[in-house]
Amino acid sequence: MILRDLNDPRLTGLPSITRVKVSEDLSVADVYITVMGSPGHQRAALNALRHSAGMMRTKLTKALSIRQTPYINFHLDEAAKKEIEVLELLHKISEENAEKDRQRAGLENAESAEPQAQNDQGEPE
Repeated sequence: MILRDLNDPRLTGLPSITRVKVSEDLSVADVYITVMGSPGHQRAALNALRHSAGMMRTKLTKALSIRQTPYINFHLDEAAKKEIEVLELLHKISEENAEKDRQRAGLENAESAEPQAQNDQGEPE
């Protein structure tokens, strides 16, 4: 519905639903989204979705055969941001460890090559 039915110019950056929490009595649905782009674009997209929540609820009421259609509350998913930050840190650590491993391997190869170079020059071991 977000992709097909909403024509709001504030919805740039392709909003993605990351999770939905529905209350036990089905009265409220908290929809968590992520939006690619700057914080300003994210806020604009969130405002557009909040503005369209009533229309979406009306369409859901017609499409679903449940007694009560939940009110929809949109939120930016801060947990997803934190997950992305942690993944970026882990990737950075992995690259640093790989670089250190290459440096260690280079030092070990240089140390093992020194005695061989002396043997090639005819010096006793």
